[in-house]
Amino acid sequence: MSKLSWSAIVLLCLTIGLAPFSPPHVVEKLSLLLRGELIRSVDWFDFVLHGFPWLLLAAKAVLSARNFVRSPASDRETQQRS
Repeated sequence: MSKLSWSAIVLLCLTIGLAPFSPPHVVEKLSLLLRGELIRSVDWFDFVLHGFPWLLLAAKAVLSARNFVRSPASDRETQQRS
């Protein structure tokens, strides 16, 4: 995950994640899912295809936040306060 650049993931979100752009497929599929109408296999395929870039973005954000919190600089600050 760390080898994927932010710009590549954002580009995937803006292209595949939002295509077609009016309205975005992922929004349509999410509304179908929330209404319990996401039953056809082609709808599930579309949901996974257009949702995967957003999942990557969220995972990278969470991992980056965890690494930021656990950074060596914050460890040194904690040790100096003790």
